Amino acid sequence: MQSGKSGNVPKSQTVNSMIAGAGGGLVASIATCPLDVIKTKLQAQRAMKGQTGYEGVLDTIKSVVKHDGLRGLYRGLGPTLLGYLPTWAIYFAVYDGIKTYFGEQPLAGGRRRELLYPAAQPKGYQPVMREHPWSLHIISAMAAGASSTIATSPLWVIKTRFMTQPRNEPKFRHTLDAAAQIYRSEGVKAFYRGLVPSLLGIAHVAVQFPLYEQLKIQAQGDSQEELSTRVILLCSAIAKMTASIATYPHEVVRTRLQTKRYTIHTDVSSDGMVRPHRHGFISTTLKIIRREGYVGLYRGLSVNLLRTVPNSAVTMLTYELLSRHLAERT
Repeated sequence: MQSGKSGNVPKSQTVNSMIAGAGGGLVASIATCPLDVIKTKLQAQRAMKGQTGYEGVLDTIKSVVKHDGLRGLYRGLGPTLLGYLPTWAIYFAVYDGIKTYFGEQPLAGGRRRELLYPAAQPKGYQPVMREHPWSLHIISAMAAGASSTIATSPLWVIKTRFMTQPRNEPKFRHTLDAAAQIYRSEGVKAFYRGLVPSLLGIAHVAVQFPLYEQLKIQAQGDSQEELSTRVILLCSAIAKMTASIATYPHEVVRTRLQTKRYTIHTDVSSDGMVRPHRHGFISTTLKIIRREGYVGLYRGLSVNLLRTVPNSAVTMLTYELLSRHLAERT
């Protein structure tokens, strides 16, 4: 069936997706910030278990509370909020925009309207993507993930620095102060350190969102009723847990890269030659395996699941409810 304008994404729908996505990310970020602090500290630890300086989950929590108080569990919340708001807003806008452009209506609240697939001519060729929503969901998720990751990379570097800053250093006063200090000492490149593993982490959303969509479709069945809150939470939790376990190592490597500090002055040797840094994605990964074993690539996984599963569930539920509410108003 042909529709001359079915490929155009309504502006109100894009705005709704951005508002709903940002709202979901805001609520989830505040609720799970303490777990994010603990997870990031665990990922950044370079010592092997049993060696001096290693801290497990409970020891890390005790150490943070002892030295920084309860406020320490919310250190980095500022850049986290500044990062999540545009991340989720960009992500959901691109994700829903691509799906709608290729003819699929959003599945907000569990109801999908009749699909109108545009074609070059009334009986023309229909791309395979339009016949297989799974591939459309994967492409939409990967494109949305790449867009949001590149746009917000500096904020995630600042967040990681906030959460892993040594106690013997003067604390960053706020996000702008941290950005200024990092820029003065390390230059612009520092804000994109760890971008490669972050982009490889797009595989995470390529697993999570298509699986989430399929779980909702299976839960919906032939019913015309909106999905319940419990079903949405369950679908989101299963999808997030599966994606997290499958792609977690990239997070550890990314955190290690983001916490490495190379001042501008140390980039040049005494003879004026630029010093190469052998701390890229591959070399860092191999170093972790060599020093800590493969278990090092899963440092902080338990805390990450405890953080990301409810985080994702709250984010997606908020997104679905806001989308439903905004759709009714517009």
